[in-house]
Amino acid sequence: MAEVLAETQALESTTLGIYRTATVVKGGRRFSFAALVVVGDRNGSVGIGYGKAPGVPAAIEKAQKDAKKNMKKVILKAGTLPHPVQGKFGASSVRLIPAAPGTGVIAGATVRAVLEMAGVVDCLTKSYGSNNHKNLSKAVLEGLLALRLRTDVEALRGVKLEKTAVDEILDASKKYMSEATDTAGATEKAKAPVNTVGQKKPGGKKGGRRPRRNEQEAPKAEAPAAAAPKADAPAEETKSE
Repeated sequence: MAEVLAETQALESTTLGIYRTATVVKGGRRFSFAALVVVGDRNGSVGIGYGKAPGVPAAIEKAQKDAKKNMKKVILKAGTLPHPVQGKFGASSVRLIPAAPGTGVIAGATVRAVLEMAGVVDCLTKSYGSNNHKNLSKAVLEGLLALRLRTDVEALRGVKLEKTAVDEILDASKKYMSEATDTAGATEKAKAPVNTVGQKKPGGKKGGRRPRRNEQEAPKAEAPAAAAPKADAPAEETKSE
């Protein structure tokens, strides 16, 4: 979960990993901790820091200070990326792909943390090679720093470029949102559903749910027929002597 560092600068921090090392000395083992932290304002500024200390809180604090010193400005467009890009650092490589509004950040924990701190709202990602937290985070940062806007490229080359696929997606989403807003304002309120339970349908049957098995009436057993009166047994005939 992101931690607010400075309300005036709107900076937030997310811890990517805690590492423990041990040094064997005469009295036993002496432990040391290291922290990897990403800091950003969710508005195009992001930095990655690494710090070591004898305790975890001190290591996180040192990493946050290091991340503030290394803050970078990245170029975004309407909450997504201007174009697809691939960043590489060490044995890790990350592919960043723009996405339509409402997609969200589809990424792992490390890549997601860096993108969210930078201010990316919609993006698709795919990582290749090593999944080491340090290399992955730096690969994402390398990819974000390589982003360029279409207007900047036009100014550098002195040519006019056509609209990119990202521009078309953003234009289509704006058009869809405006049409949905106009339609919602023009339509009337939906009427409340009519309760038809207990009312007769045209076919003669009543509406409503069917009774459950345990609610259905058991078929009435027929009353047993009255037993006929037993006939008196015939008297035994006396044998004549």
